[in-house]
Amino acid sequence: MNQVSDKTMQSTRHTLPNPCGAHLLARALKRHGVEVLFGQSLPSALHLVIPEFGMRQIAYRTENAGAAMADGYARASQKVGVVTAQNGPAAALLAPGLAEALKASVPIVAIVQDVRRTQTDKNAFQELDHFDIFRGCTKWARRVAEVSRIEDYVDMAFTAAASGRPGPTVLLCPQDLLLEAVTFDAGDQRHTSLGTYPLDRCVADPARIEEAARLLAQAEHPLIVAGGGVHLSAAHEVLAQLQDAASLPVATTSMGKGAVAETHALSIGVIGYFMGARGMAQHMRALIERADCVLFVGDRTNQNGTDSWTLFPKSARYIHIDIDGQEVGRNYEALRLVGDAKLTLMALTKAMARHDLGKRQVARRTVEQKIAAGKKAFQEDARGMLNSDAMPIRPERLMRDLNELLVPDTLMVTDASYSSIWAMNYLTAQHAGSRFLSGRGLAGLGWGFPAAIGAKIAHPSSDVVCIAGDGGFAHVWSELETAVRMKVKVTVIILNNQILGYQWHAEDVLYGAHTDACQLSPVDHAAIAHACGCEGVRIEKPADFKPALERALRSSQTTVIDVMIDPKAYPPLTLYEGKIGY
Repeated sequence: MNQVSDKTMQSTRHTLPNPCGAHLLARALKRHGVEVLFGQSLPSALHLVIPEFGMRQIAYRTENAGAAMADGYARASQKVGVVTAQNGPAAALLAPGLAEALKASVPIVAIVQDVRRTQTDKNAFQELDHFDIFRGCTKWARRVAEVSRIEDYVDMAFTAAASGRPGPTVLLCPQDLLLEAVTFDAGDQRHTSLGTYPLDRCVADPARIEEAARLLAQAEHPLIVAGGGVHLSAAHEVLAQLQDAASLPVATTSMGKGAVAETHALSIGVIGYFMGARGMAQHMRALIERADCVLFVGDRTNQNGTDSWTLFPKSARYIHIDIDGQEVGRNYEALRLVGDAKLTLMALTKAMARHDLGKRQVARRTVEQKIAAGKKAFQEDARGMLNSDAMPIRPERLMRDLNELLVPDTLMVTDASYSSIWAMNYLTAQHAGSRFLSGRGLAGLGWGFPAAIGAKIAHPSSDVVCIAGDGGFAHVWSELETAVRMKVKVTVIILNNQILGYQWHAEDVLYGAHTDACQLSPVDHAAIAHACGCEGVRIEKPADFKPALERALRSSQTTVIDVMIDPKAYPPLTLYEGKIGY
């Protein structure tokens, strides 16, 4: 037979046929720019051959964490993340992470080993109907049955993941398929790389863009709301240009945080259900409620970002830019600008330049003054907590000290629940494109730390800081060993209040009592860190936190900073307004 032409196909340190299906799969991944695979041992054949192609395996401890690593890597790198798993229970554990990626529009290709083709539907070991598992949490799932079709299916998986609205896909590979010797000419036949996103950019209807420009130019009180789609499209620079050129105020969702610089005079900050007492945008509500023309960009208009769909005025005219036409107008009837956020914003900026922007320029000073007043009122409201020396420690004080140490290329990663809310309100996006990675597609606990590992692998020269609660961190303690073994350094701040805070407080507000599950036993996370070979420190006094964080940032090892925080510290949720003490 003719050997595969790629010289990297030479087999080493294994007894696999040379070449075999695993080689074809690895070569296809390499063509798509894959450098890292997050995976356990299986598919063993694939992991045995990838070093021959210059790819690295990051061996996670649990599949749900592995999916989060691939997610964090994809968000931070603008590349499609790749995760692998065994069939059966391992594959099932991928589902939560893939579901988060689906809701958050993050491209991941999951390669799942399946039972041998001759054993299908015979109750082989850990055989399972994977299609039923993945149907609700992926864009696309297929099983490749012929070695000659491996490249076809890999290309389909990457295309589905990175095109249109990005999302996760699954490629099922039978074990014997990967072991099968290649008996045909498998020389290089394809050259296209499909491993970055957005894979295809398209612009919205020009006539509708012109209409949107007219509406924004003539509006009395226009507003832009930027969602996570701005980051996915790498549209932050274009949005910042539009904000300044057309004198338009910009607010963001939690996943859109960093789409514009929050230091800009026309930046409102994160809005939605975070606008309760001492919230960053609490005093900006009047600016939003009076808006007569609202432009959503890459925004799902979901419950949290709209404060249960009560925040925006019913009388406003809406414009919606999104790559997914089903999201446009889902909750607010809107002028439909279906297209890539970056290209469509570029076209909109040019269109607005052809209109008289005098009204915008005249109103700019007044809008800036109102935003400045709102920011000042927020600082005054929060000053006591930001400077608090109380013990247990106030989370606001921690955020103040952390904010002072952030540099422009720091990647902040937050777990679900209160961790993300404190960060979104009390940390500052210093420039357009600042990254605050938050697993708020579904907001499941445990996403933050493994996602931080993935983000660090994507940006090894940047500081990566993860904020997680003790409840969420309990889901993924084992990945501390992964960080040590794979030599990946992140800094983890544990907000340790020994309760499931959101659950406890929300149940008290909604039902007048809370369930027994909300109370946690004391855990020494610094001791866990030491046991895994990481650095760990327990913080009980506010003044000790900043020096510990400075040491952690200088260290070459993963550090867990276990901070004892006040269990009665309530973040600024509108749900709690007038119903719970501060």
